[in-house]
Amino acid sequence: MLDHYPHWSQECAKKYLSRTLNTFLIHGNVYDLVPIEENAPRFLRINEFLADEFFGARDIVLFYNRATGLYFRDKNSKDDFDQAIQARDSLMGTQFAKALPKDPVRVFALLDSYFRLRIGQQKSVALITEHAETIVPMNDAGATGVEDRNALVYLTRWAQDPTLLAGDFTHMIVTENLNDINRTLVQHPYTSEISIPHPDLDARMNYLTNMVSAEDKELFQISDQVLAQQTAGLSILQLQSLYFNAKEHGEPLDLEGVSRIKKELIEAEAYGLLEFVDSPYSLKDVAGHNLVKEHLNKAVEALANGHPEVLPMGYLVCGPVGTGKTFLVQCFAKDIGIPMVKLKNFRSQWQGVTEGNLEKILHLLKAMSPVAVMIDEADAYLGDRSASGDSGVSSRVFSQIASFMSNTEHRGRILWFLMTARPDLMPIDLKRQGRAEEHLALFPPQNAAEKEDLFWAMVSKTKAQLEEEKVPLQLLQEDTHFSGADMEAVITRAKFESIAQGHERITHETMEAVIDNFIPPTYPEEVELQTLLGVLECTSKKLLPERYQQINREELLGRIQELTFRVS
Repeated sequence: MLDHYPHWSQECAKKYLSRTLNTFLIHGNVYDLVPIEENAPRFLRINEFLADEFFGARDIVLFYNRATGLYFRDKNSKDDFDQAIQARDSLMGTQFAKALPKDPVRVFALLDSYFRLRIGQQKSVALITEHAETIVPMNDAGATGVEDRNALVYLTRWAQDPTLLAGDFTHMIVTENLNDINRTLVQHPYTSEISIPHPDLDARMNYLTNMVSAEDKELFQISDQVLAQQTAGLSILQLQSLYFNAKEHGEPLDLEGVSRIKKELIEAEAYGLLEFVDSPYSLKDVAGHNLVKEHLNKAVEALANGHPEVLPMGYLVCGPVGTGKTFLVQCFAKDIGIPMVKLKNFRSQWQGVTEGNLEKILHLLKAMSPVAVMIDEADAYLGDRSASGDSGVSSRVFSQIASFMSNTEHRGRILWFLMTARPDLMPIDLKRQGRAEEHLALFPPQNAAEKEDLFWAMVSKTKAQLEEEKVPLQLLQEDTHFSGADMEAVITRAKFESIAQGHERITHETMEAVIDNFIPPTYPEEVELQTLLGVLECTSKKLLPERYQQINREELLGRIQELTFRVS
């Protein structure tokens, strides 16, 4: 009977018919269009779907939000409510029939008596409470205001009231982020969470096939199948907006245009907390790190051959500062051909906002898959299960991310890249198998050949022009350990000196003079510590430079402890 309705509404109906639940917390993609597959496909707003389809057989359907107050599905529902309020006014001496209140507590008081009256008369009733985060917001128990507490009492009482449970009564509480509403309501045993997902490939394809006319399809310079694939992460409403915009302005939609608009829409929907990362480079443009590149190229081949299940859930990329961790990850994402996003600072000073922001981000990542997620300075960014001093925010953030990362349904579809120079500061829970499974370590160039490759890579990157095509000997010496960032800084300084002297090209003498004058800004002991931590963290011996493959682990730990003490 409900087969033509979306899965989330079928799940809701099954739980309601068990006669043990009447209150549902609807969250996720709540502002999108809802597809209905009966006969010709239709797409309705969630309010239309709930009122006219899902609760179409109910006698009375009401809506409530703080701004509008109470409103009704149809004239019959409104007339019935007005009649009850007029009778109440006559009995109690009030004047609510002339002007209904909008604040939650007084509205809920009216609704409480109204529901009991109509349920007693064997009528079926549904209430849809919108923007629940403005009515029972997330707060610590001690910080909750009187109005919020009273509203919470009504909602939890309706959820477990025997009269309402026995009658035909349903309460839909709608919010985008579950973490934005009071935890008491979320964790209440008589409420059920129902998540509305973003449309998958089949849903987007269904919209394009049935709602875009054959004439308008001339606007698309790519097929429906490709367009549906390329719009992963967009809602049906955003897909409709993309289509209508192209139709209105007569601008054909090509692959580049769709990609650009998609990024703009998703970044806006994520409140600017997600940023797409584009790289024109691939792994072949990475200088050095040959063992790691060879290993990652095997992962590229596995994906290209249709075997995403063999990829790790995530990568931990560590090593001293300036070794190109971020660049390597961007190049890898370019080769595997999936979008990469960078998590920006989602933390907020306001109670509950941080968790709500993260919930929104994780919901979008799931919708966008396949996608790569890059987190720089992961040791400081992700928090810790045992963190304290911030009312438990860091521990809750850690729990959310750790739980999402370990979901094996995301293997090969959401690739995590956690980058840090101090992996020892990261919680073990995130580094274990099932989360950041593969630990890769990057090191400064180990021999003259690697140093030479890195030098020419930095010359190309900085677009420097040399008078002589040769590498300064100081850079190739065995006791010289310049990172990529150091070499880039040296070449940039050499360009500066050459321009100051009126030369377009850098002379060999100028380059040598700059190298002799250059003092790396990172302290040697910190670099050694970060290097040895990378050796300790790497999960594959064959990916380590030869000099570290047979290192004594006890001596390594002893030296790390000594350096940690001295650096701190």
